[in-house]
Amino acid sequence: MHYVVICQTTAGLIYGRFHTRLQSGVRYTHAMGTFCLVRSGCFLRQVVPGLPTVLHRQYSLDISAGLLRTQGFIDGRWVSAPSTFPVLDPATGKELAKVADCGPREAQDAVNAAYKAFHSWKRQTAKERSVLLRKWFDLLNQHKEDLAKIITAECGKPMKESLGEIAYSASFLEWFSEEARRTYGDFVPSAAKDRKILLLKQPVGVAAIITPWNFPSAMITRKVGAALAAGCTVVVKPAEDTPLSALALAELAEQAGIPAGVFNVVPCSREKTPSVGELICTDPLVGKVSFTGSTATGKILLKHAAGTVKRVSMELGGHAPFIVFDSADVDKAVAGAMGSKFRNSGQTCVCSNRFLVQSGIHNVFVEKLGKAMDAELRLGHGSDPNTTQGPLINARAAEKVEHQVKDAVSQGAVLLRGGKRLEGSFMEPTLLANVTTDMLCTKEETFGPLVPVLKFNTEEEALAIANASHVGLAGYFFSQDISQIWRVAEHLEVGMVGVNEGLLSTPEASFGGVKQSGLGREGSKYGIEEYLDVKYMCFGGLTP
Repeated sequence: MHYVVICQTTAGLIYGRFHTRLQSGVRYTHAMGTFCLVRSGCFLRQVVPGLPTVLHRQYSLDISAGLLRTQGFIDGRWVSAPSTFPVLDPATGKELAKVADCGPREAQDAVNAAYKAFHSWKRQTAKERSVLLRKWFDLLNQHKEDLAKIITAECGKPMKESLGEIAYSASFLEWFSEEARRTYGDFVPSAAKDRKILLLKQPVGVAAIITPWNFPSAMITRKVGAALAAGCTVVVKPAEDTPLSALALAELAEQAGIPAGVFNVVPCSREKTPSVGELICTDPLVGKVSFTGSTATGKILLKHAAGTVKRVSMELGGHAPFIVFDSADVDKAVAGAMGSKFRNSGQTCVCSNRFLVQSGIHNVFVEKLGKAMDAELRLGHGSDPNTTQGPLINARAAEKVEHQVKDAVSQGAVLLRGGKRLEGSFMEPTLLANVTTDMLCTKEETFGPLVPVLKFNTEEEALAIANASHVGLAGYFFSQDISQIWRVAEHLEVGMVGVNEGLLSTPEASFGGVKQSGLGREGSKYGIEEYLDVKYMCFGGLTP
């Protein structure tokens, strides 16, 4: 079934078939011209798979003016830079805002402010820091709709997912507001009668926080919540694609009463990112670097941090296996695959990348997964309530997925669903069968809506394929064999395992990987430890 719009314009008649409901009085640009509907209720539908009608709605970022900040935030003040850079809506390519393009000078100012503020912030009691983090948490919940709109606008994910991210983001502030009061040290029995041994935990100092675009709010609070709870101050360098979420967090941090200099944000363009990143990772006043992003970039930052022997946390690339054994509940496995793969259009570091399905249920799983993709996935702008799949972050991301699909098909993979690059940075959700380990999609992280399915015969074969990677962030498998569950969970070379579950992130659990997927852990009771040093105090000369 399809619906038709026929409009008279100065360029002539416009004819389109629609699946997305259009609104009256809204200006639309079609391949044949520009039009404004007089009557709502019409729909645009993609009639031929892979050949969408070219249509762009002119979206606006309708949020509270106080949350849409475009300057850097340093020492409690909103500061401009000599130049600006544009932030784009990845769905339309349209400019959302121009943001201050901070450089090394502004970054140095932020480091100096954070270092100065550290000396007073660390002296606040754990309870005082806890209360301020809780106020920040409350403000995120109070403004969740506007914060979600910002994420959808600059990141592209559907509003439902953006609201989910804000809840997830706020949960780290709540968790670490509670953990702030639990940074216990130790009293250790001494072998000498005239001594007492104490192990104290103290904040490491200024933390440089470098975050990615795919979770522009939650990746900040997961790091900053722990840092502030421990008594550290921070300089945040958000991704150049998504600085607006970071700046909105700064506005709410200020409203929560977090003191000047404790939370600083230095936005910058792609061109200035290397120089800003190098400064905040090499400055001797910075005691800690925490980064989430690619393994390649992480290695560069590690080299920078090594010069002054800084504490580092690295949450780097993933290449998650998703294994379905013959004993699995196929329907649950399909549901798990849908959640794990297509959240944020496949643009998460823990999303499943390689789908290994045992031969006994391979055909049934692939058939059911294809049907689920047909029934549940809807491409569109993230602000449309019917959308489940937004755009990829930019054209380069879409080109990478397209290249992996072409490579696989050229080597004999069977294209069962999707496979086409659409307008702008949209990519059809794609299902491939007859995939082998020689194909590019099984060798490198995709970061897009591609499901490559490999058939295997034995448990040993599946584990060998799953572990044949230089990274090991997350892994998933579905089985109802208890002995197999224990064996596979222990043998998967990853930092996180989802057993009969496709979504595993939560503030109560540790987040991090092994191999070249990074160093350290975030979230959980271990997350705050990344921002604390242990000091040994020997109290001697006591009378027994």
